[in-house]
Amino acid sequence: MYPPSSIARYLCGILGLLQHDPNHDAAPEIWEGLSLLQHRGQDACGIVTGGPKGRFYQCKANGMVRDVFDAAAIARLVGGMGIGHVRYPTAGSSNHAEAQPFYVNSPYGIVFAHNGNLINTESLLRFMDADAHRHINTSSDSELLLNIFANELQKTGKFRINEEDIFAACGGLMQQAHGAYACVAMLAGFGIIAFRDPNGIRPVGIASRAAAGDGSDWLVASESVVADAGGFSDWEDVRPGEAVIITRQSVSRRQVAPPARFAPDIFEYVYFARPDSVLDGISVYRSRMAMGDALAVEVRRVLAEKGISVDVVIPVPDTSRVAALNLAQALGLPYREGFVKNRYVGRTFIMPGQQMRRKNVRRKLNAMALEFAGKNVLLVDDSIVRGTTSKEIIQMAKDVGAKSVIMASCAPPIRHSNVYGIDMPSRSELVAHGRTATQVAEAIGADLVIYQTLPDLVQSVRGLNPAIETFDCSVFTGDYVTGGVDDAYLTHIEGLRADNAKQKLEGGLRAVEGKVGGATKSVERDSVVGSSTVNGDDTIGLHNSFKKA
Repeated sequence: MYPPSSIARYLCGILGLLQHDPNHDAAPEIWEGLSLLQHRGQDACGIVTGGPKGRFYQCKANGMVRDVFDAAAIARLVGGMGIGHVRYPTAGSSNHAEAQPFYVNSPYGIVFAHNGNLINTESLLRFMDADAHRHINTSSDSELLLNIFANELQKTGKFRINEEDIFAACGGLMQQAHGAYACVAMLAGFGIIAFRDPNGIRPVGIASRAAAGDGSDWLVASESVVADAGGFSDWEDVRPGEAVIITRQSVSRRQVAPPARFAPDIFEYVYFARPDSVLDGISVYRSRMAMGDALAVEVRRVLAEKGISVDVVIPVPDTSRVAALNLAQALGLPYREGFVKNRYVGRTFIMPGQQMRRKNVRRKLNAMALEFAGKNVLLVDDSIVRGTTSKEIIQMAKDVGAKSVIMASCAPPIRHSNVYGIDMPSRSELVAHGRTATQVAEAIGADLVIYQTLPDLVQSVRGLNPAIETFDCSVFTGDYVTGGVDDAYLTHIEGLRADNAKQKLEGGLRAVEGKVGGATKSVERDSVVGSSTVNGDDTIGLHNSFKKA
């Protein structure tokens, strides 16, 4: 029996590639694609390829894509199809053994990568142990999903399976697994499979590219930016509850789970996804423009109500820049880049104490006094989570002479945990949990905090694809679309995240003390970019005053 508290949840990026020519290695393009998804996870990464006679080749480890893979490692990844993964753990361990993709040899040889969280891991672990008799070796729910899928395929008892068997296995998995999951799998000598949970919470899509002869190369990825960079076209989102089977002979799609409430996670658009991606028919960039427009209306109302004037709008790098620019234009205020980001500061160990955390913020950002001195400043950020970074940034602005600092957030107050695959602290660590906007302002040292309203945020995103009737807004409302999330479960998840933070802290301290090498990693080995024109009209941001000469 496996202790339920051992399961880890991850926020991740997934990628699969099948080349029409089996002699054309897929690994170099998978590596490039993972680099484009690096923002979705910086803790670990991996690639597994499928080569001649069904043999798998793998390389995975803790670390960034650029650090784990070199030319020699890529050259050893033989085969015309493969899958890749980037990971950052939101709970549980960051052990390198949990780097994905995962592999099981029975049945048929399966490799698997996953983005999301399961919320019924305890019952699934009991089933794996008592009924399926499958051993789960790590604390990753991705390995658990893989073994559920393998168990469903095992039920066929066949020497060779077909597409009907695979669709049935995907449907069986969706009946058992509850939560958010976007998955890509590879069957030895067969092809690639992609599927998405019945609520469509986490994103995944497919695209194709003409290959030599009459065939096509096929891509599966978390975000469309990978397709743009690789010269793929006809990007289509995998539908909620849908499975897609890709082989060199055909592509088959089927709805394998009953319809559920389609609810993509709105935080993908607020912060997580790249601005040049299109998710579920919605341009992330355009949605952030719309967020800036809507926030401008709320800022104007609050400032007029309180009789406050603002001299300049300054974004907190980097995600909020698009919204901040639109907000400044709508309010007729100057937009200035007041913070300069040091892009060459590497990831730092989690350090104890506020003093060290403040030092890390100041190492990564520098406030330019000429943009702050003597001014009433409106800072724009995508969201306010813990408030620790916001507090230090506000203090930096005041230290270089800002007369007053108002913080405007593109997202409403975050008062609840995310259980579907985005790293967020426990409820007690969220600065808005149990606080009003006035109390949040006091906690972070701002003269005023202005939040986007939830209806405005939803409309900013939904307005670009009205076919999506709802979004998962659980971090704002506490309403979890899958059900099955109560206080006991949230307390359990928060305990896992606290344990993970402790493990990272202890590892960081050991590295600082010289007991472990901070740069050491353990590795397991055996064209022109074009962006989609979705939402490409200029109905957003019409107040832009720029005119061609």
